[in-house]
Amino acid sequence: MAAWVRAALLAAAAVAAYTAAAAVPAEALSLDVHHRYSATVREWAGHHRAPPAGTAEYYAALARHDLRRRSLAAGPAAGGGGGGEVAFADGNDTYRLNELGFLHYAVVALGTPNVTFLVALDTGSDLFWVPCDCINCAPLVSPNYRDLKFDTYSPQKSSTSRKVPCSSNLCDLQSACRSASSSCPYSIEYLSDNTSSTGVLVEDVLYLITEYGQPKIVTAPITFGCGRIQTGSFLGSAAPNGLLGLGMDSISVPSLLASEGVAANSFSMCFGDDGRGRINFGDTGSSDQQETPLNIYKQNPYYNISITGAMVGSKSFNTNFNAIVDSGTSFTALSDPMYSEITSSFNSQVQDKPTQLDSSLPFEFCYSISPKGSVNPPNISLMAKGGSIFPVNDPIITITDDASNPMAYCLAVMKSEGVNLIGENFMSGLKVVFDRERKVLGWKKFNCYSVDNSSNLPVNPNPSGVPPKPALGPNSYTPEATKGTSPNGTQVNVLQPSAGFSLKLHCNRNVFVAAALLLLVIL
Repeated sequence: MAAWVRAALLAAAAVAAYTAAAAVPAEALSLDVHHRYSATVREWAGHHRAPPAGTAEYYAALARHDLRRRSLAAGPAAGGGGGGEVAFADGNDTYRLNELGFLHYAVVALGTPNVTFLVALDTGSDLFWVPCDCINCAPLVSPNYRDLKFDTYSPQKSSTSRKVPCSSNLCDLQSACRSASSSCPYSIEYLSDNTSSTGVLVEDVLYLITEYGQPKIVTAPITFGCGRIQTGSFLGSAAPNGLLGLGMDSISVPSLLASEGVAANSFSMCFGDDGRGRINFGDTGSSDQQETPLNIYKQNPYYNISITGAMVGSKSFNTNFNAIVDSGTSFTALSDPMYSEITSSFNSQVQDKPTQLDSSLPFEFCYSISPKGSVNPPNISLMAKGGSIFPVNDPIITITDDASNPMAYCLAVMKSEGVNLIGENFMSGLKVVFDRERKVLGWKKFNCYSVDNSSNLPVNPNPSGVPPKPALGPNSYTPEATKGTSPNGTQVNVLQPSAGFSLKLHCNRNVFVAAALLLLVIL
């Protein structure tokens, strides 16, 4: 769809005066995702500081910035849900970026008038938080961000913001409250580099758009963290502008959208081989997908599945362990005995010569590439509970020199202690459906840029504008688009992003201005 057509549809939808903050049922919302080191993102942001793609430093950097093994407050899984599929205000692309860690990112708009944020998407955590009334947050601008300029949220500046009292059933830290009417505090620690976020919960509106039929702007009430204090990786190397939790807990974004009837209680993420992908809220999958039951643990509400076997090349063996499916983990991590069984079986069938590479690499099994340059490692697949096969499309990483010449490859599996994580690399080439209503995980091999029969995804990235900035609150939309100032200073009657969010695009501008695009950022 042409950029001006999409922008016109968005403007028309905004003018249509959606007076309710509740949902539009049976509709679809989605967005695209990119990897921080993808060619698209490199071209867009001019990531001169990024390690050369494919080098040992590149892969070591990815592993360093995983937000794995989090410690989060437990809570009940959300119950049913109403609507269909929806996306952040425009599009369904997701991306990975070089400067901000190996995570998926999305541009989201909050509040009235709206403020836009570049938030990391994480299936391994629950709370959605953004920097807010900061005491200790990542800087808004930094040489590490290149051309990105971030914004912060303030409840006092949004006419639709409401505090979440300690009496709310979403408040887990009631013991820290002075009274039932006090603002509910939150504190989350991620067991990665002493990374944490602390603040209070607030409620405001999140801007979405339907995917089916004529696009409609939807405003959904959303509870999120006003993150006043961030530590560790959140101070610049990963998710400096916020994190959007996609987990099982009742406070996660999918849970809240389902409870409000905005989207069905399911979502999908598609992980492209080139670091680009998509996310669809309300996507319940398709009849031709493979699937396995989710293990629901009230004290640990992750997307946990049971693995009953594995196939490595010509060898197969039975096993029995649980694994967390986690988009916030770049490389799959397994503990013994599964780690040793898979790696030793792989190693015994590789024809190439073992090699020692950079000691910072977290991979134990690496091999020199033969002079012919061909790489044919053993195939790997996992057997999930119920008999479905989870294919690992690309279990290796190829190591290149600074001139991008292939020199070695490694089995991209890290050894873990007591926890098994199916990371993004094992999900590459798949569309993964997190069906929380049926309590199953589904997957299928999929071209992330194709239209699936389970969702109305555009074939190409949305070359669109930004989410609407309403002149009034979500319950009293003005029947005309908000006037804004274009970059050259002239007054134009179009929808504008918040002034603090600046994306200076070197190339392919239409991909990254999309208000629903997800940006996977690493570092």
